[in-house]
Amino acid sequence: MNIKDIVKGQNAHFVFYRDKALFYETDNGFQFPVPIGDAGSATFNSEEKAILLMRYIRKHLAQTQAAKSEQVQPGS
Repeated sequence: MNIKDIVKGQNAHFVFYRDKALFYETDNGFQFPVPIGDAGSATFNSEEKAILLMRYIRKHLAQTQAAKSEQVQPGS
């Protein structure tokens, strides 16, 4: 998935809290965590424009792509 496809014209909606992270999901179904340690005195709303959370989306997208590339390919 391309970062532009995830954030362009999309909103992110709060889904759940787990392991000291707020999990959001974009309108197109991409879920990502936002660590509460990064919040400081910020306010996280139940709905945000996805572009405002692009820092966290980019980080999670990179982590998932790295995990996919580390998986052992069948027959290797």
